[in-house]
Amino acid sequence: MDVLYFAWVRERIGIPKEKVETQAETVADLVAELSAREERYALAFSDLASLRCAVDQELVPFDAPLGNAREVAFFPPMTGG
Repeated sequence: MDVLYFAWVRERIGIPKEKVETQAETVADLVAELSAREERYALAFSDLASLRCAVDQELVPFDAPLGNAREVAFFPPMTGG
């Protein structure tokens, strides 16, 4: 699946997107796998309260199942202006 990173998440990890092969069943499982990779991932995912995620472009909670997802995106909460 494609994993996309936006704003400061992308800055901390250092890439805008990557292809990931995973056995994760939920978004939280995917976050745990990514966080275990390297310090930069662990730093990016250290405060899930400051992150939002979308599966196939639909906002979901971190306990959402991945199923046959093609894309997961991580980004900070959006603000209006």
